[in-house]
Amino acid sequence: MKKSDFLVFVLFCLLFLPFFLFHSAFDFFLSFNAGHAYIAGFIKFALLATLGESIGLRIRTGKYSARGFGLFPRAIVWGFLGITIKMAFVIFGEGAQPLLTGLGVHFPTGEILKESQFSWLKLLTAFTVSTTLNLFFAPVFMTFHKISDLHILQNGGSIKGFLTPINFRRNFTEIDWSSMWNFVFKKTIPLFWIPAQTLTFMLPEEFRVLIAAIYSIILGVLLSIASIMAQRKL
Repeated sequence: MKKSDFLVFVLFCLLFLPFFLFHSAFDFFLSFNAGHAYIAGFIKFALLATLGESIGLRIRTGKYSARGFGLFPRAIVWGFLGITIKMAFVIFGEGAQPLLTGLGVHFPTGEILKESQFSWLKLLTAFTVSTTLNLFFAPVFMTFHKISDLHILQNGGSIKGFLTPINFRRNFTEIDWSSMWNFVFKKTIPLFWIPAQTLTFMLPEEFRVLIAAIYSIILGVLLSIASIMAQRKL
């Protein structure tokens, strides 16, 4: 284990352990998340999703950051994407039950996703949220994230370059659409994101965006492994 690996492990522990060890820290998390949900979404994704990208870079290159990688610009992008994810969770989360009701599914109680106990009806609703979210929102989200990645790399990872206008037309054509379609869309969405976010919507509402941010760490690792495998086939 390198010194950098140890430091990242310590940082990860410092981020999470206080919430398990101290009731006051956990209570603060719950109250802040309830009162400032979108700010909390920004912070969670800025920290955890960026960490996922850094771990992915570590797997590919042996380093958590590199010249031109743009760690801080990536954190800014992930923070704002975290806000859009929270918005999407609200929109699709609220819309799934009326959708199923319109299709003839009977709900004997109120908002099924807010119930604490497990039921097959709750699982069906969570699956519906996850499926619609990942079919209609995720592809746009993933495409914009790729465009922003290209913009950061094109400007050497600098803040000044990051703040310049994005050339959407050029970056859209520079995306590796074969990889985006055959791996990101066709494989990660049905095989990872839909099952994972079905589980997410089975959890209490205050933990959903946090779990989604943690999933991004896992996905960063998976994408890096896929990148290495693709390079070995060349």
